[in-house]
Amino acid sequence: MKTLILLALAGLGAQLVDGSLGMAYGVTSTTLLLAVGTNPAAASATVHLAEIGTTLVSGAAHWRFGNVDWRVVARIGIPGAAGAFAGATVLAGLSTDVAKPVMALILLLLGLYVLGRFTFLGLPTGNLGKPLRRRFLTPLGVVAGFLDATGGGGWGPVGTPALLAGGRLEPRKVIGSIDTSEFLVAVAASTGFLVGLGSEGIDYTWAVALLAGGLIAAPVAAWLVRHVPPRVLGSAVGGLIVLTNVRTLLRGDWLSAGDAARWTVYALLHAVWAAALAYSFREHRRQSAGPATTPPGAPARTTAPRSRTTV
Repeated sequence: MKTLILLALAGLGAQLVDGSLGMAYGVTSTTLLLAVGTNPAAASATVHLAEIGTTLVSGAAHWRFGNVDWRVVARIGIPGAAGAFAGATVLAGLSTDVAKPVMALILLLLGLYVLGRFTFLGLPTGNLGKPLRRRFLTPLGVVAGFLDATGGGGWGPVGTPALLAGGRLEPRKVIGSIDTSEFLVAVAASTGFLVGLGSEGIDYTWAVALLAGGLIAAPVAAWLVRHVPPRVLGSAVGGLIVLTNVRTLLRGDWLSAGDAARWTVYALLHAVWAAALAYSFREHRRQSAGPATTPPGAPARTTAPRSRTTV
């Protein structure tokens, strides 16, 4: 019973982060299942079964708050489902050890770009509103879906920074669209696991516990992303991407960093992230409180004096 309560709390926390930042549900939940001894394929299968429910509720909540671009959902979600099904069916015989450092380095660079872009420049405006092209979304969806199934998480960490870096969709709609399209990925991955593994090793009770916590958090997260300033949200997402992937690189055999070195790096990154968030929030407040300016070439607005009527 204690394990189920912990799993429910983990699902709640993971969905709160995932629904507000567009990532981390699968990574957090899969890590917990692996820590208690579940094999990678069964852990990923269990998490994806839970995600069918959490992503459905999360997507509905994001749609309710106006955070979803349905064209993006279709163009990235369908290829993502194909990639997830393929990844799930080959996970048992696939080693991702070689791919992990390469993926982590790419994501780290994207995270640094997003963190710097939103912290110092705010919401991208040059391309904002321009449609995202299918030739960009289709391969992105296939790769993100495949990595999501084989790694137990990856749809958000791959898809969210890539869409944010493009600057064509505001952060809340990036997160809402990624979360909504993840429903298709979760269904496809779960189907692939059932085909490849059957029900062997999958703990449905654990999946229900993760689902219960996620369902509670989904609408709260959708409301949160609607009201958090885009500049602050972009800095938060960028910092999370950087921290997650630096941790992956430092804990891998390819670097073999000691505990002291790792914790020193973590402390420095947290300090930089906190400073970036504080700066973004301060700049948002400053710009929100600033006086409205007259566009160049437009006639200045004047207020006519009120006439006084003598009785």
